[in-house]
Amino acid sequence: MRVLLHTPLKPPDSAIPSGDREMARGLARLLRRLGHRVVMPPLSRVAPGVPSVERHLTLERRARAQARRLVERWRALPTLHPERFDLWFTYHCYYRKPDWLGPLVSGALGIPYVIAEASHAHRRAQGPTRLGHRAVERALAAADLVLTVNPRDVAGVKARLRQGALQRWLPPFIDTRPFRDAAARPRPANAVPVLLSVGMMRTRDKLASYRVLAQAFALLLDRPWRALLVGDGPARVEVERMMAPFGERVRFAGALPHAALPAAYAGADLYLWPAINEAFGMAFLEAQAAGLPVVAGRTGGVPAVVADGVAGLLTPIGDAAAFAAAVGRLLDRPDERARLAAGAARRIAAHHDERAAAHALAAALALVHAG
Repeated sequence: MRVLLHTPLKPPDSAIPSGDREMARGLARLLRRLGHRVVMPPLSRVAPGVPSVERHLTLERRARAQARRLVERWRALPTLHPERFDLWFTYHCYYRKPDWLGPLVSGALGIPYVIAEASHAHRRAQGPTRLGHRAVERALAAADLVLTVNPRDVAGVKARLRQGALQRWLPPFIDTRPFRDAAARPRPANAVPVLLSVGMMRTRDKLASYRVLAQAFALLLDRPWRALLVGDGPARVEVERMMAPFGERVRFAGALPHAALPAAYAGADLYLWPAINEAFGMAFLEAQAAGLPVVAGRTGGVPAVVADGVAGLLTPIGDAAAFAAAVGRLLDRPDERARLAAGAARRIAAHHDERAAAHALAAALALVHAG
């Protein structure tokens, strides 16, 4: 099958590191692994960034014209042309970056329309978010299949699907091999524990997570540890200011290329991220694949990817004291760290490796094809 992969939020070849980019790349790999041809015609691209309220209607009008051009081009192409496709597959559709193209193109061509990771929240129906919210509702109403990645999205999405449409679970996934291989390399014995965090340094939720992290570090100064922060962005100066009191105990690595991340995880002892308003966090999967126990905030889809007491410890969201207590507990108990590390590696390999996701995706797409 020839599948058009549409990524309104961030294309797979984006230069900006993010979980969305890695998930888009992962979906392309899964589709190819299953024998499908992935196509991404230039006309299916959308402008990067999140549209303002003022620009939303203009962008939507442009999207309608773009959809017409895409349909006309598709119809004019020979049957076996590499830009022809049999199924429209959109990754990530929510009020700030809805899918304007998929419902129009799939409807005009009479082909199946699939969405992976959609969210629908009633609180977005009013005020400045209402236009994007309505666009999401139109997309969900047109979908033949929605693949849910975050458990908290299940109910909201289900309520907007038309009769006969399908909703299936697709576990968040990564290729675990590079992380397992890096973790197999020996580490120095009796070294000072290294605490690792990986996250873009942006305002709002990301910055709030770094703030909780700094508050937790302040409560852990009586223990030996070093921290490595991987990431960059417009809020880096403010993050550096938060971490300045810890001097050389906190080091900034900047934004590492994805190929360098396995070594960063393998050089650490604990993975920390407060996860303020986090959907699920690809870095949690990477850390666990490298055998790192996780300390995280219990929010969004995080409990679905970090099993509390099995692969790490989850704490109340935004509670720096509870977060610090969990980190301190694992610093003080190497045996518990080792138990959680083993549990993390086993669980990710069993439930969140690309092989498990490929089985789930194949089964879901087979239902659409059969219908």
